[in-house]
This record gives sequence, C-alpha cells and structure tokens, in this order.
Amino acid sequence: MNGRDTEAVLLLHGLWMNRFVMGYHTRALKHDGFSAEAIAYRSMRDTLDANVQRLAKRVAELAAPRVHLVGHSLGGVVVLRYLQRKPDARIGRVVLLGAPVGGCRAAEQFARLAGGRFLLGRSMSVWRGPFDTSLDSRHEVGVIAGTRSRGFGLGRIVTRLPEPNDGVVCLDETRLPGMRDGLVLPVGHIEMLVSSSVARQTAAFLETGAFRR
Repeated sequence: MNGRDTEAVLLLHGLWMNRFVMGYHTRALKHDGFSAEAIAYRSMRDTLDANVQRLAKRVAELAAPRVHLVGHSLGGVVVLRYLQRKPDARIGRVVLLGAPVGGCRAAEQFARLAGGRFLLGRSMSVWRGPFDTSLDSRHEVGVIAGTRSRGFGLGRIVTRLPEPNDGVVCLDETRLPGMRDGLVLPVGHIEMLVSSSVARQTAAFLETGAFRR
C-alpha cells in the first residue's frame, strides 16, 4: 500500500447523468490507491441546496481521515457550493472537471427553447447570475477545462459558443479565482469522463496539489 488507501475520494456526475458515468475515474483512482466512490444526486429534481446537503451527508458518513472531491460539470458546481459553506474539516483536495462555475451560455440558450426549462429542471438557478466564485484560500482546488468543441455537445445544438469551449462549457466559464492550479486539455465535455489524460491529471492533483507539466 502507498499510504493513500485511507484517503477517500467522492466523485459527482453532471446534469442528466448518474453515478455510473464516473466509473472510469473511480476505477482509475482506486488503482492509484485511493478509496474512491461515485455518488448519485438528482440533478433535475432537486435544488442546488438539496444536492449540496446530500454531498455533506455522505462526507459526514465516511470514516476516512481525509476526503477529496471530484466534480464533473454541474457536479463541480455542487462541490464548489459545498466548499463555500461549512465543509467537513477533513476535506482535502478538490478537482473540478469542465465545471461551469461562472455560468453556462449553452444552458441559458437551451432554457429558451421549447421544453428547455423543463429538461433543465430545478438546476435552472445554477445558470442565473450573479455567480459566486469565491473560494477560501485554505482549499486546494484544481480546475481542468477542455477545448475540443467538435462532435456532440449541447453548445453545438442550441447556439454557437465562443471559442475556446469543450462543446458545452466555455473556457472562461470554468475560471475560478483562488484555485491552486488550472489545466487546459484538448478534450470534449463528455470525453473528460473517459479520458486517460484527465484521469492521470486528476490523480496527480489529489496526490500533490498540482497538475503534471
């Protein structure tokens, strides 16, 4: 064992998804010695506050001396809001993957289409400004953003997003003042979920507090 087997990692999926989409990253982190678990939350049916409380409850249930967090897309926004409140003292490092912490143009445009507001559900409030990107300096947060906009993506369906973007989230929407480190990779929004590069960089940040260059 490498000493990280007692460290837990909770992974949160994005909008319209479930915990199984975080399977690749969960297995990769387990292989690297972490106790990793993807948790589910109701991205459409519950409010942001309710999902933050769900995360807080699961963190409190863990017996690990240190708990890291990884959030993809909307899951990253949930993680950030959790950090902005009164997080568990055991929270270690955090990685946000394609998380629109500064809003999401694609979601705003989608809400204007017939049925769009219904499909976004109670997460609609997440995309309305002003956006709170404040972060306590004690939290070590790493941000990974993508720039591959080709192929399927909400941004290509509903609007023409300004470059660079990952097909759903624009690069400037992922910026988080106070983050410990940031990395831009040539991957798409959904591609992040199965990218070996993203998985390696996520593990690197959780291990060291910095991405590998």
